[in-house]
Parts: sequence; structure tokens; C-alpha cells
Amino acid sequence: MHWFYLGIAAVFEVVFALSANAAKGFTHRGYSLLTFAAAAVAIYFLSLSLKVLDVGVGYAIWTAVGAVGTVILGVFLFKEKLNTGKVVSIVAIIAGVISLKVVSGV
Repeated sequence: MHWFYLGIAAVFEVVFALSANAAKGFTHRGYSLLTFAAAAVAIYFLSLSLKVLDVGVGYAIWTAVGAVGTVILGVFLFKEKLNTGKVVSIVAIIAGVISLKVVSGV
């Protein structure tokens, strides 16, 4: 169940980051409220996952999935540029997450 909680936390981490961008410095009320709500949900589910996972492993995976998801969705939603450097970096992050999952023993 802890991996499921971490997955939910990661999804809301992406929602948090994307809505923070859409809030444009908290000038758009709806996106601003979504930013705070998504952050609260993300942290809540992260804390549930950390009941079992080591904090270093859980936090690293949470931020990595959030970063990769945000980059990918940023390309589609905000027309951000995707270049070779970003792709290589995403692959490296994914490899690191897989390695952490394998060595965590949980």
C-alpha cells in the first residue's frame, strides 16, 4: 500500500507544480487554490508512504516522478521545449528511480 500512496503523492506533486505555473504568481485564484490543495494532498500521501519507506528513498522517488511528470506535461500543456538534454536527464532520473526501488528492499 505504501507504493500506492507514493504514487498518489507523485500525481499530486505534478498537479501542484503545473497549477503553480498556471497560477502565474498566484494572480489566478482558482489555480492558486488548486496549488495549495494539491500540495497538501501530495504531502499527506507522501507521509503515509514514509511509514514504511525510508525517507531518502521515498522522497527521492516522489520528487523524481514529480519532476519527470512535470517536464512531460509541461511540453503538452504549456508548449515548453523538449530537447536532447531534457530527454537524457529524464532517462537518467528514471534509471535512478528504478535503482532506488530495487535496492530499497521494500
